[in-house]
Amino acid sequence: MMDATSRTDLRAEESLDAAALNAVDEAARAIAGVLDLESALQLIVERVRGLVGARYAALGIVGADDRIQRFITSGMSHEQREAIGPLPRGRGLLGLIIRKELSYRIPNIAAHPDSSGFPANHPPMTSFLGVPVTSRGRSVGNFYLTDKQGASEFTPDDQRLVELFALHAGIAIDNARLHQQAADFAIVQERDRIGRDLHDGIIQSLYAVSLSLEDVPDMMVSSPGEAEGRVDAAIDSLQASIRELRNFIYGLRPETFDGADVPAGIAALGEQFRYNTLIEIDIDVDPAVTKDLSPEHGAEILQLVREALSNTARHAKARHLVVTLRREPDGPTLVIADDGVGFDASGPVAAGHQGLANMNARATAIGATLRVESAAGEGTRIIAMLPKRADADGK
Repeated sequence: MMDATSRTDLRAEESLDAAALNAVDEAARAIAGVLDLESALQLIVERVRGLVGARYAALGIVGADDRIQRFITSGMSHEQREAIGPLPRGRGLLGLIIRKELSYRIPNIAAHPDSSGFPANHPPMTSFLGVPVTSRGRSVGNFYLTDKQGASEFTPDDQRLVELFALHAGIAIDNARLHQQAADFAIVQERDRIGRDLHDGIIQSLYAVSLSLEDVPDMMVSSPGEAEGRVDAAIDSLQASIRELRNFIYGLRPETFDGADVPAGIAALGEQFRYNTLIEIDIDVDPAVTKDLSPEHGAEILQLVREALSNTARHAKARHLVVTLRREPDGPTLVIADDGVGFDASGPVAAGHQGLANMNARATAIGATLRVESAAGEGTRIIAMLPKRADADGK
């Protein structure tokens, strides 16, 4: 059975010529791949204005209280927008479309009984076309187009053209919103992870330093040698905390973790690790591995490497570390091996050692398997095996 949206789409297509349909198709393709919400909204307004030759166009995003929350325009300069003042409140013809959720073609705005006039500094407008934008049966916003160029008013075909484009616009807006929500959620997760790591590692270290220094004033009189030793140890601990803070700050750089260039990202992490820890590090990354990694998987790989390097710096007491990322028949394989003190991988996680849990969570999020091989005095190997990208060329 054909749903209401499909029937509307079909009726619109039946009444439009090939050139008009091609224009809608081209405009729809242009907006479909834009996932940044601000860019998507502005592009949608630009495209709908061009479709029907309107001098001005706007997309009003309405809140639950039926008031316009955002008003994206095309055809006006920034200075013109600023001169008009605050957002429209959704009265007059704008409010009519919000209330009725129907399309309206009006030859003369001023002559319509629902018109409430224009604010000061608003450019004069005559003809009007308003079309709701919906997605999955709910309102997303409304198109407002004014001043048909080369004609006294908008035509029925103009209306059908905008209604057809509105179906695509609603989907594009929803997709951009979902992408933004996912990005926001990822940011919140990353903040929580960093907060846990700071608390379990650096903050506890600083607290321990403060406790070790509490008795130093008295010890300077009774045991000056021990007091000196305490201060020296505190200085060493503070320097270690400074190095850890540098790693955290470096790990927040978006250019390193966008997943676009995994080999370069791993190389940058290795340089920073070598500089901060003086541990020798070798990196062996097959440049062709990027063919098997989506940008999202690439970003998580870089975060896995960052997490592993941080763990090595904090706990392993290693002299040498090797990072390998190779293409394998079943998918990319990441191996990070150190010659440090190792630990009992089958035992409970010690306080302040949340890195493995963080890496497990990241691996699970991208469908990878994570294996840890370690024993006391034998170093540690972390192996992450990722699924092969569906569209990889397999070469």
